[in-house]
Amino acid sequence: MMPTPSKHAQDLLLTFALCVASSWADDLPVFPYHDYCILGAGPSGLQMAYFLQRAGRDYVVFERGHAPGGFFALYPRHRKLISINKRYTGKSNSEFNLRHDWNSLLSHDSRLLFRHYSRDFFPDADAMVHYLGDFASLLNLQVHYNTSIIHVMLEKDTKAWNGHYFILVDQNAQYYKCSVLLVATGTWVPHKVNFPGSEYVEGYESVSIDPEDFVGQSVLILGRGNSAFETAENILGVTNFIHMISRSRVRLSWATHYVGDLRAINNGLLDTYQLKSLDGLLEGDLEDLVLVKDKKGKLHTTLRFYLENSNSSEAESVLLPQDELDNFAARAPYDRAIRCLGWKFDFSIFNKSIGLMKGKGNKKKYPLIKPSYEAKATRGLFVLGTASHSVDFRKSAGGFIHGFRYTARAVHRLLEARHHDVPWPSSVYPIMQLTNAIVKRVNEASGLYQMFSVLADVILLNENAMEFEYLEEYPIGVLQDLEWRTGRKVQNGLFVVLMEYGKNFSGADKDVFYYNRAVGEAQHAWQSNFLHPVIYYYKHLPTEQEMRLCPPDWPLPRPDAIHHIVEDFLTDWTAPNAHILPLRRFLENCLGTDLRRFYAESCFLFALTRRKLPPFCQQGYMRMQGLVGNERLRRHGVEAGLHEDYTAVDSPNEQEGSSIQSHDQLVEDHMMPNHQLQQLMSTKDEL
Repeated sequence: MMPTPSKHAQDLLLTFALCVASSWADDLPVFPYHDYCILGAGPSGLQMAYFLQRAGRDYVVFERGHAPGGFFALYPRHRKLISINKRYTGKSNSEFNLRHDWNSLLSHDSRLLFRHYSRDFFPDADAMVHYLGDFASLLNLQVHYNTSIIHVMLEKDTKAWNGHYFILVDQNAQYYKCSVLLVATGTWVPHKVNFPGSEYVEGYESVSIDPEDFVGQSVLILGRGNSAFETAENILGVTNFIHMISRSRVRLSWATHYVGDLRAINNGLLDTYQLKSLDGLLEGDLEDLVLVKDKKGKLHTTLRFYLENSNSSEAESVLLPQDELDNFAARAPYDRAIRCLGWKFDFSIFNKSIGLMKGKGNKKKYPLIKPSYEAKATRGLFVLGTASHSVDFRKSAGGFIHGFRYTARAVHRLLEARHHDVPWPSSVYPIMQLTNAIVKRVNEASGLYQMFSVLADVILLNENAMEFEYLEEYPIGVLQDLEWRTGRKVQNGLFVVLMEYGKNFSGADKDVFYYNRAVGEAQHAWQSNFLHPVIYYYKHLPTEQEMRLCPPDWPLPRPDAIHHIVEDFLTDWTAPNAHILPLRRFLENCLGTDLRRFYAESCFLFALTRRKLPPFCQQGYMRMQGLVGNERLRRHGVEAGLHEDYTAVDSPNEQEGSSIQSHDQLVEDHMMPNHQLQQLMSTKDEL
């Protein structure tokens, strides 16, 4: 049967359409694809690149500059970093030394420790630029320089890892596709406040750093962070006076225990203010501020209220506060005004389809992310480095190299478990090693120490509590999701080990130098103020609701039991009586078992007198494992009164003259008296 004309026309039209579509498909460029795309070759971007490369993953780093660490090529403007470079600690333990090295990234190469790049305690920023360049080149990280990603959007695809791909566009209109997007661009957009007269303000990013340009001038600085005080410190000796205005009061890092607050290296203006040398601090909302310039070029401060009640914006006709209040604090005119208000995250490159939102309140300069560092609205988009600081803003060190080098590693481990079925790294030990494992970590681990109250070690107990599995530096904000995020099972309860400051010890208004500020006795450990280890015990993994209802000043929900290891002046938690013994007894109470170690003679005695042996005897002595005894060790035990001298035997004549004893009598004669058994349970076995 011949097709009808209409049918024939439809077939021709369909064939033509398919040919055209095929031709278009042939002409479409193939987007370069990578499993992981990293935006930014700053410290956090390079740190994540290192972990991905070591794992053999397909990744690429896009960097808009010609070299890594472009931020440090400009900032800080006066070139002195406030991250400490403590080259000597008196110890050779590399993990411990990282507690006091705030600049190095994590790697297997000891050449890439920052101590080799600067001898200064507060290094020059150029040393950081040099260091980051070497880190990228020596490790052969896959970085595309001079590539500025100007637009990011989503492409839905059910076959993709997260249900969509990320499409990236650079300045040359080149497209890239990836399954996971890791944003490590930092916060680099200067924060500005628009108010009448803000056009007269110079920015921290461009103001002169030559003190000679400020000789004999009166300067107004907007802001009260480290950049503001850094700027003031540079010109303190050449200006008439410096006034600093901000909405909040000054916060000293030694009082708040937050390294992002004002550091002592920059606080010279506090001296000149409090010692009445003309400089001063003022509090006020910058949005209410008005700057007017007179005919001589001088800047006068007034308030928006006065400007709105004036008929003209000319300086001579604007009502100034001193016109009504003749001792108004800021009545003197200024030669210059400098804005030092910090930076914020660049949201402009993200398409609306990404759904990347701003944080709330004082975190609005950061993206809104989960405690897992994944964007709240977009699966597969993770924020690293300074931009991820909303998770622990003003609480821990996640906005700085010595903090986010560990959070980057945590994100990598989460990705390995999610996309490559690689469980979170762990070690399995017999239960009698539990005390030692905790003591070792709280005395050495740098991740716990720097990311206090954010990253924690998690100890999972097996079904019969004869073994435990140790997971290091897990983000406690997602503790409720531990099983599916790590690939590890919670069978019989868990311990969570983290570091904390005292609940009422940190704050801008706290006197951290008051008399009797330190706690030294183990029974008062819960009142410790300085950074110290805290162990939480849970019989079951906390639920999502319990995590959500956690009090704001608690890092975790209420546990079944909790133990504080008393603070230590040397941060050395190895004292047998003050630190180890209370910890061991806490663990024993939670587990309902004995975690001590025993001599073979003690295990032999327990085997005869107890129904259940301590784990050490079960896993050692009863399996014919342990140290081989010798005469010197045996004699030491006898002389110390720890056990009887069982090697003494009766003479042959005495044996002949005595009646043959029954087996039961022999056992009774060689049984240790109760008072000696109690002594055995103490002294050396006590530890």
